Amino acid sequence: MASVVMFRSTRSCKNYWFRGNGIGCGGGNMEVDEVGLEQVPDVIQNYHICAVKNRRIDSDIIAKAIQMKIIMQYGVGLEGVDVNAATEHKIKVARIPGSMTGNAVSCAEMAIYLTLGVLRKQKLMDAAVHQKGLGSPTGRTILGKTVLILGFGAIGVEIAKRLKPFGVKILATKKKLVMRLIAMWVRVWSILLEEAFWTTRLCSITLSQPFDPEDPILKFSNVIITPHVAGVTEYSYRTMAKVVGDVALQLHSGETFTGIEFVN
Repeated sequence: MASVVMFRSTRSCKNYWFRGNGIGCGGGNMEVDEVGLEQVPDVIQNYHICAVKNRRIDSDIIAKAIQMKIIMQYGVGLEGVDVNAATEHKIKVARIPGSMTGNAVSCAEMAIYLTLGVLRKQKLMDAAVHQKGLGSPTGRTILGKTVLILGFGAIGVEIAKRLKPFGVKILATKKKLVMRLIAMWVRVWSILLEEAFWTTRLCSITLSQPFDPEDPILKFSNVIITPHVAGVTEYSYRTMAKVVGDVALQLHSGETFTGIEFVN
């Protein structure tokens, strides 16, 4: 279910799903509710912490959050939270650094999976299985390749660790160079393909979600798409749940917050 998880100080704790994934109840001092997206605007005024999973928290919703102390992403990205509006309403906004939650590790594993999937021609292998073929397609090895990691942050570091045993040469850029390199990459593709259509389509893979399943680019055998699940693993969700639960209990008890990074 698409939802937002919210906390408030109370005498009960009834959400067994989050309890089972690491969020404690502090001896019955916190109530944890998983709220459907459409319900958020109607109930957010009752809560002290909002853990955003996949709903945009805009200025209208924030204006209704009269008791809210912290809005935190259940992960790293805060694109869906109006940080300026939260700041105006004296609400702190936080994220969980990927290096602390398993998100970076999970994303790095997905990067390796996708790399190998393209090199070994996953789509063509699926087609061969359906056609009862044997011995084809001929894949390519990652051995001896040069891999460029765009952005050497938490995820980039974990990717490099996992690539090293494959016998590749690793190059990495700092974060500030990433957008410049992407822009250059798009221009090169524009020249090679000689159609502006493909330039916009290639950009949209990164910039537009959810991606159109009927997009013509998905017909290419060397294009693999996933539904934004690189960081969605039992390990990352369990560790993030522990951080969110700790923050809720720390707010309730007035302790110093740990495991999160404030952005305002």
